Amino acid sequence: MGNNIQAPRGTYDVLPDQSAKWQEIEAKIIELCRLYQYKEIRTPIFEHTELFQRGVGDTTDIVTKEMYTFKDRGDRSLTLRPEGTASVVRSFVENKLFGLPDQPVKLFYTGPMFRYERPQAGRMRQFVQFGVEAIGSKDPAIDAEVISLAMELYASLGLKRLRLVINSLGDTESRIAHKEALVAHFAPRINEFCNDCQTRLEKNPLRILDCKVDRDHPLMATAPSLADYLNEESQAYFTEVKGYIEELGIDYVVDPNLVRGLDYYNHTAFEIMSDAEGFGAITTLCGGGRYNGLVEDLGGPEAPGIGFAMSIERLLLALQMEEVEIGSSDALGVYVIAMDESAKKQAFRIVKDLRANGISADMDYTGRKLKAQMKSADRKGAEYVIVIGETELANGKAALKEMATGGQQEVLFADIAAEIKNKKSLEE
Repeated sequence: MGNNIQAPRGTYDVLPDQSAKWQEIEAKIIELCRLYQYKEIRTPIFEHTELFQRGVGDTTDIVTKEMYTFKDRGDRSLTLRPEGTASVVRSFVENKLFGLPDQPVKLFYTGPMFRYERPQAGRMRQFVQFGVEAIGSKDPAIDAEVISLAMELYASLGLKRLRLVINSLGDTESRIAHKEALVAHFAPRINEFCNDCQTRLEKNPLRILDCKVDRDHPLMATAPSLADYLNEESQAYFTEVKGYIEELGIDYVVDPNLVRGLDYYNHTAFEIMSDAEGFGAITTLCGGGRYNGLVEDLGGPEAPGIGFAMSIERLLLALQMEEVEIGSSDALGVYVIAMDESAKKQAFRIVKDLRANGISADMDYTGRKLKAQMKSADRKGAEYVIVIGETELANGKAALKEMATGGQQEVLFADIAAEIKNKKSLEE
């Protein structure tokens, strides 16, 4: 490593030329959640390991292979959160949000998650997720609302190549019937499968269908489909969900093989894919579904929930693939140039005054000559430039130059902010 300490593998820095994009996405998220009445919840970055073992599931890849788990000084096992739902549900139970008069409780979160996996495009060890959870309703309409919020975020940022894929995982009864059929199907030849699948057979045979190692095994193609084991109630629920999605005018595809990678899902499961050229193998932008037993599993009363999580990194990748430009709204308002040391204090005062009036302003702090300062104003994309020298100091006025048109006018130092505000209001 030498003397250069670098960021750990699978992590990265968001540099200033990129952070404006993140801020635009975050602002869109906050605005959209306000329209849909989802309120923000912020949970700890680390939790007791047991939360994820119980909440995400012992047999999932996340829990068995991907968690950052460590002992603290009190010998407690803690884990950096690998996903958001378990933490939100823990908080929902611990803070008795099920007792609030208005149900469902509609929450959103955004923040870093951690998984120890092989870094690749759009997949990092520390990544940022935006997610929503609506807990306390088993109305099919809320399933459609949650799906539409995700679709709307992508659309509002300018993405067009989107595909919504949905499936029903059924209720407990349907899943047990399907599980038995899967065990009967795979058991006779399970020794041909990988060790993970052999373990999954008893614990959670549905996970075999998700296996990356054995995906080409002939038994995979002929495995019993969950769709054939949905009881009447599950079928009726799924039909209603589809009806509400159609009501919103959203196109979708039903994929009977769609299973989500976490143990807590039932009924509605969905993914939003990017069909953009050059995206690579993993095209999923967002995934979610219903988890009717999770609140009880974590010690709460019966409170059915539905949610989704999306990776912001994958969203940025999709924007890049579709060549959508975002995050260019932080241009500089005014660059104030001081010709010499005596003018610098006045320039400094003007900069302060402009900022106090909500106008972004900057000046030179390296003692450069006029020409170099003009270049700097240009690079920063300044809308206006003010040059202050001896004459300006004597008159108490400066030339306000509009960079786009080249037009300029004389303005008293005290009136500069008001004049710029006036121009902006005329433009609007």
